[in-house]
Amino acid sequence: MTIADNRKAFHDYFIEDRYEAGLVLEGWEVKAIRDTRVQIKEAYVTIRDKELYLFGAHISALPTASTHIHPEAVRTRKLLLHRQEIDKLIGKVERAGYTLVPLNLHYKGGRVKCEIGLAKGKKQHDKRATEKERDSNREIQSAMKQNRR
Repeated sequence: MTIADNRKAFHDYFIEDRYEAGLVLEGWEVKAIRDTRVQIKEAYVTIRDKELYLFGAHISALPTASTHIHPEAVRTRKLLLHRQEIDKLIGKVERAGYTLVPLNLHYKGGRVKCEIGLAKGKKQHDKRATEKERDSNREIQSAMKQNRR
């Protein structure tokens, strides 16, 4: 079940590969995510000390779940992947000029997972072509709907 999507990532990047990563979260963050108080539009993944971290993911604290602590809404959260996957991603990012982008947050087996994408940036003309293609597909679908009636 999807919690939050990053539609902006598909607009700004060509997604070439996808990976599912676990997240290191605090208790109040899990409760807030279950209440869908999360936003990953501005988030990105960085590499530090051969580890992957999620920056810019905004999780708003619940007033009832975080009374005894001072929650930090936009903190750095560690991503959990297998060592071979991390090494492969680090190599692609450093050598081939790829970017790591969070695509969505979802549940899997009662745990919160983050799907990250290995992405290449789109140029402005690529974005325009994607929008044009989307518009033409929308027109075709509406024309087909009218023909069925």
